[in-house]
Amino acid sequence: MSGLIGKKIGMTSIFGANGKYVPCTVVEAGPCVVTQVKTKEKDGYESLQLAFDEKKEKHTTKSMQGHFKKANTTPKRKLVEFDGFDGEKNAGDVITVELFSEGDLVDVSGVSKGKGFQGVVKRHGFSGVGGQTHGQHDRDRAPGSLGNSSYASRVVPGMRMAGRTGGNNVKSQNLTILKVMPEKNLLIIKGSIAGAKGSYVLIRK
Repeated sequence: MSGLIGKKIGMTSIFGANGKYVPCTVVEAGPCVVTQVKTKEKDGYESLQLAFDEKKEKHTTKSMQGHFKKANTTPKRKLVEFDGFDGEKNAGDVITVELFSEGDLVDVSGVSKGKGFQGVVKRHGFSGVGGQTHGQHDRDRAPGSLGNSSYASRVVPGMRMAGRTGGNNVKSQNLTILKVMPEKNLLIIKGSIAGAKGSYVLIRK
């Protein structure tokens, strides 16, 4: 699917044509530079490698500096491959937010906020101990029994337990583009998108 690399700016809300209050996410989408064109003859498949977000040359490896110079562009922070673009594209071409139109449906992928090591109440929504009339104790947020000791004599795989939470790749599908602002490279997308402010997202048609 064709698309762009973007950066999550934050959330806001607008009023739709019918007067309804619509929560939405603001994304800085592109401009992205084509840094490599992959073909079936040379690479075995067809795709475009896009690069986004400026990076200082002193923080870029020599090999990557050469890669960007081949495409006649400055070093970039994020590189991702996309396929399905219409028309012929060459290294050095710039693809802007005008790739999208209002009303388009897009899939947006991002990395969810990392929460670190969390217990079962936060991680899986366990309710904890029911009543609190007899004072608090150290089992309020404990997971409880982990299984039948006489049947399996072990903890079965897949048991919901404490552990690291967040930091996962999350794809939000079929989100509607409410507004395109080419002068500022911004997209207003209906609904929420995984990730913290300033995190990279992939927007695919």
